[in-house]
Amino acid sequence: MKVWKQVLFAVVVLVGAGAVWLYFFSGSNELLKKAGIDPAPTATTEPAAGSARRTTGGGQAMPLVIVKVAGAAKINDRLSAIGTGKAKSSVSVTPFAAGRMTELLVQSGSKVMAGDVIAKLDSEAETIIAEKAKSALKDAQNKLKRAENLSTTNTVSAVQVSDAELAMENAVLDLREAELALDRRDIKAPISGIVGILPVNAGNYITISTQVATIDDRSEVLVDFWVPERFAPLIAVGAPVSASSIARPGEVFEGSVSAIDSRVDPASRTLHVQARITNPKDTLREGMAFQISIAFPGDTYPTVDPLAIQWGTEGAYVWKILDNKASHVPVRIVQRNASNVLVDANIKPGDEIVTEGVQSVREGGPVQIKGQPAQKQSGEGRPLASAGEAG
Repeated sequence: MKVWKQVLFAVVVLVGAGAVWLYFFSGSNELLKKAGIDPAPTATTEPAAGSARRTTGGGQAMPLVIVKVAGAAKINDRLSAIGTGKAKSSVSVTPFAAGRMTELLVQSGSKVMAGDVIAKLDSEAETIIAEKAKSALKDAQNKLKRAENLSTTNTVSAVQVSDAELAMENAVLDLREAELALDRRDIKAPISGIVGILPVNAGNYITISTQVATIDDRSEVLVDFWVPERFAPLIAVGAPVSASSIARPGEVFEGSVSAIDSRVDPASRTLHVQARITNPKDTLREGMAFQISIAFPGDTYPTVDPLAIQWGTEGAYVWKILDNKASHVPVRIVQRNASNVLVDANIKPGDEIVTEGVQSVREGGPVQIKGQPAQKQSGEGRPLASAGEAG
């Protein structure tokens, strides 16, 4: 190789080495610009204004979280149940004796009072027996009177007078029996109320098991319903209730609890309760379905968003924010609803509870709440300027 080529090669190598040295030398950007070489941008650039993130005292970014305030709600404050109504009193009328019905004195829908005759049976034989009993009693009374008069003159003995007294007493009893048999040929209403559909007519032969009529006292309606066992200690006789007929939803009837069963059904875990409601216009009927509502004081619990509930080895918990720091709060779930969860925990209405961003939250660690002004926290909790504001 010729000498001039070696010199040229050495010059090129020296120029390249010098360029590399100038590139990495502090402040070389200005020298490179003077030498006509475009300097490459450095790896570190200043952050744009407004792009600062909230950081902890150690320089790590704070977790960004979304919170919702806790509320409050009541449970066990109202009971709603479906029940079946029945008349205050309902009687199926049957006769005391068999016979042919000669007269029916009522019709369906008639209002009767207790003791009113609603039907009559043939009673000719019973009338004759009653008349004979009256004659026998009159004869016994006359015999006793004669025996008593004769006893004053010692014409009859005391034994004969005693026999006459016994005969009169038996005659009295015979008359009472005959009159009772005659009276039972009249079928009477045992209670006051409304007569239902009559299944028999005049002229039918009926027995003591034949149903002549049904009578319902609808001045009040009794509603039987069943409640969960948790309400057992809350319900008391006399507690006010409101009822609405499912067939007549626009009307509300007032009443009170009239009876409570003494035990909970072990199969359904429910308690049988009976309520008495008024029926002033006689619009309610036995067998109707009713919706019963009873108000109670209830129990108040804090509520949180369903997304806030987390699970750990010790059960459910939530993150509560206090002074921009996260606090681990164990909770016991009382009731789940579509929009919230009732919990038993150290939470008050208005507390901020984390609903999103829980994966990065740590006990006692500072957090950045979305929607609130961004601040930096130093290790001692002092707000620091953001990176965009430094300098």
